[in-house]
Amino acid sequence: MTRSNRLLNGQAIIALNQLKYEIANEFGVTLGAETTSRQNGSVGGEMTNRLVQLAESQMNKF
Repeated sequence: MTRSNRLLNGQAIIALNQLKYEIANEFGVTLGAETTSRQNGSVGGEMTNRLVQLAESQMNKF
């Protein structure tokens, strides 16, 4: 079985990009090549944390 990080839903791409830039704004980070990997990574790490929290809250509803 082949693994892929490809998103199948176009709306998911839009939502993740919105979340990414929202978090970057909160952290005061301008995303891009001129930004350090630590700053860019902090945004990705926070995205992961929030998505895990969202999934856990959805699981607790059942």
